[in-house]
Amino acid sequence: MRWGPLASARFDDRRAGGRHLAAQLVRMEWTDPVVLGLPRGGVPVAFEIARALGAPLDVVVARKIGAPFQPEFGVGAVTVDGPPIYDTASLAMLRLRAEDLRDVCERERAEARRRLELYRAGRRGVPLAGRDVLVVDDGLATGVTARAALRGLREERPLRLVFTAPVCAPDSASALRSEADLVLCAAEPVDFRAVGRWYQDFGQTTDEEVLDLLDQANA
Repeated sequence: MRWGPLASARFDDRRAGGRHLAAQLVRMEWTDPVVLGLPRGGVPVAFEIARALGAPLDVVVARKIGAPFQPEFGVGAVTVDGPPIYDTASLAMLRLRAEDLRDVCERERAEARRRLELYRAGRRGVPLAGRDVLVVDDGLATGVTARAALRGLREERPLRLVFTAPVCAPDSASALRSEADLVLCAAEPVDFRAVGRWYQDFGQTTDEEVLDLLDQANA
């Protein structure tokens, strides 16, 4: 599902992207919604959505497994619990096997645990069973990180599992619909190329910013 057209070619920043999504999401019917941001960049987007929906804000942590010598290219992803998932087409293209990435996978799982402990700061996770759960990121490129997060959350028995982002690669959005009950993108540009291309300000989101937004939302 897409909305459009955008008022401009790009969003000012992540929170502006979140406000654009929120303006559409508040028109829909939700059952006891929970908003989960994918740290770090998804949390500023999720903050605006949670505020508009009057919903609790939490995080779901999934870490990209990058290709050797090109760590920004995600060939898989892993969560705190559960097995890693891999993009088989990417592995084949790079002539890699899952076994070749075992060490990287374990490093990323350890980082996922560290971040979850940091962001939760002793708080218990929000219960998800029987509720609409919105998983939010700043964009969808390969989709492998979102897929890992959604697959893990499905075990929590949400009523509906929704992925939403301001901008999505069309092919990745289509593929993700096998994992989510709804995939809601503000834009699916055919010339996608990279998430950061669709933001005026795409500076790195810090741990401090994530913690501040979570504190504000849960005050």
